[in-house]
Amino acid sequence: MDYPRGTIKELTFHSQELNEDLQLLIYLPANFSPLYKYSLLIAQDGRDYFQLGRIGRLADEFLYQKEIENLIIVGIPYKNVADRRRKYHPEGSQNKQYIRFLAYELAPYLDKEFPTYQMGRARALIGDSLGAAVSLMTALQYPHTFGKVLLQSPYVDKKIIDLVKSFKEPELLEIYHVIGEEETEVKTTDGKISDFLTPNRELTKLISDRSFSYFYEEFQGNHTWTYWQPDLRRALKMMF
Repeated sequence: MDYPRGTIKELTFHSQELNEDLQLLIYLPANFSPLYKYSLLIAQDGRDYFQLGRIGRLADEFLYQKEIENLIIVGIPYKNVADRRRKYHPEGSQNKQYIRFLAYELAPYLDKEFPTYQMGRARALIGDSLGAAVSLMTALQYPHTFGKVLLQSPYVDKKIIDLVKSFKEPELLEIYHVIGEEETEVKTTDGKISDFLTPNRELTKLISDRSFSYFYEEFQGNHTWTYWQPDLRRALKMMF
């Protein structure tokens, strides 16, 4: 069935934190109206979520069938692999600035431009791999701004484990978390082979022991969109 299609607008946003122009892809539902209020989903790896994840088509279907709440999706594409690593990796040279951009520049801008709920519970971050890592780090640092985070096969290191351990307000965050059982030898962008599964299991144990609102599952598969794309159906329904 063909559902009424939302629109995807491309905007250029100047970030002072990063001192550069960023492209934004903004999905507005087919029946978008300033008279309604909207939740926000902000996607790292923005172009991938629209093209490989087909997240806009999925939102069209769910919104038409009234299976999810009103939702605006904002994708932030990365320029290239090096740019992605600088911004998303916990040790990346622009990681801190990128997290501040999300919290102090992007969220206020979206609240000003669109009829959003303007509260943490109605703002979510999503990403895969390194994009999931920076989404989690941002939500842990700004839980009043971003109350939901969707993690697809996140990159997890000691820095992220320590952030979760020291996090004081688990009742503020809702977390959706999936990882593939075959993600024991993931080829990362720097050409190394990494075990993603073991640190993700350590992370899930930490989160499960606290009062987070939390969903975790291991899927049968590896570190690719072949598995993340179909998983989005459940992720969107569960979180929205």
